[in-house]
Amino acid sequence: MRYRLLLVAVCLLFGWTAQAQEKPQAYVGAEILPITGPPIPNGTLIVHRGKIVAVGPAKSVTVPADAERVDVTGKVLMPGLVDSHSHIGGTAGGDGSAPLQPDARVLDSLNVRDAGVQKARAGGITTVNVMPGSGLLSSGQTLYLKLRSGGTIDELLLRDEQGTILGGLKMANGTNSIRTAPMPGTRGKSAALFRELFVKAQDYREKIRRAEGKPDQLPPRDLALETLVEVLNGKRVVHFHTHRHDDILTVLRLQKEFGFRVVLHHVSDGALVAKEIAAAGVPVSLIVIDTPGGKLEAVNSSIGTGLALEQAGVLVGFHTDDSITDSRLFLRAAALAVRGGMSREKALFGLTMANAKILELDKRVGSLEVGKDADFIVLSGDPLSIYSKVLQTFVEGVKVFDRSNPKDYLLAVGGYGASHDQVMHLDCYDDGGDQ
Repeated sequence: MRYRLLLVAVCLLFGWTAQAQEKPQAYVGAEILPITGPPIPNGTLIVHRGKIVAVGPAKSVTVPADAERVDVTGKVLMPGLVDSHSHIGGTAGGDGSAPLQPDARVLDSLNVRDAGVQKARAGGITTVNVMPGSGLLSSGQTLYLKLRSGGTIDELLLRDEQGTILGGLKMANGTNSIRTAPMPGTRGKSAALFRELFVKAQDYREKIRRAEGKPDQLPPRDLALETLVEVLNGKRVVHFHTHRHDDILTVLRLQKEFGFRVVLHHVSDGALVAKEIAAAGVPVSLIVIDTPGGKLEAVNSSIGTGLALEQAGVLVGFHTDDSITDSRLFLRAAALAVRGGMSREKALFGLTMANAKILELDKRVGSLEVGKDADFIVLSGDPLSIYSKVLQTFVEGVKVFDRSNPKDYLLAVGGYGASHDQVMHLDCYDDGGDQ
């Protein structure tokens, strides 16, 4: 009899849990920063089945009668952060056998149980572009992830409406890839190798076109050239690591010559060529650090670069380049940019909507708008204050980080066990370069 009662209780518990997940959730009382509109004091955010169904001032949003109310008075709600360049998960792309390896996939090397992934959630990051390194001219394909609470890579993948896994292609120039053979030894040779491969890809695409789908006339399958054809056809964007002003202009020349879509990453010298970047209509994924150094090509790195790019009219997002900047400190990038003169509005935009646009996910993430994914974070205060903390992180309406949970708290603040299983990433040489 006692066993039957226990069984009934368990069934009722699980039945209630499943039913509760079907109920709308109303977060009331917080200041809401929707990003695409002005701040909303005493706002209400309603989410249901992973989507935002209402957002606005408390007086204008009707909370459904069956909704679960969550009082977040005194807190700040904003969209989940979007990181357009990270290396969490211990990723590695191509090796040292060749300078251009666009066929290598981060998909095949990412550990979603790595503590770095969990720490990104602690930093409020909900969407991320995970990249291979920059020790090669092309170290492979990047991967766009939602940081859901999953144990396999398939549970975190982002796909388009056709089911295609979303991601870009990592390319790089500058000093990281200038090494001994088979790597290029000069900047001129680096650009020549890019052109050589893109010309081969153009020829490969033309052979496919002429075959008109006839199997006996198709060229032998080439995985590297297939990826480059996706780039040439606009189906895959190039994420280009570049620092020095002349290297940035080289990327813009290549982009114009071959017509591919590109995002400039890092751009330490961005302020020196801001007008050229703006004229090309190319977005920037900017790293902002308070302790510049490490290599000569980044000598002009400055917290004022964001201001120069903003004034020129460039779309500017921020990135961590984790582990260059810890994902838990991502909010600080915007704060430093504001300290360097960038507007508060564009700095917050750079953590969210700008990066959503860069990853072409702006219809799904990046702002708190009806119909978008319910990715949001709860902060203890102003997102640009050093004293504010990420209290909770939600992905598609599901809580994936809670600072009040001792296990999550350890990940947020560090300590013994916080970095268990985490693989630190050396951006320059994760892909077969000199250690």
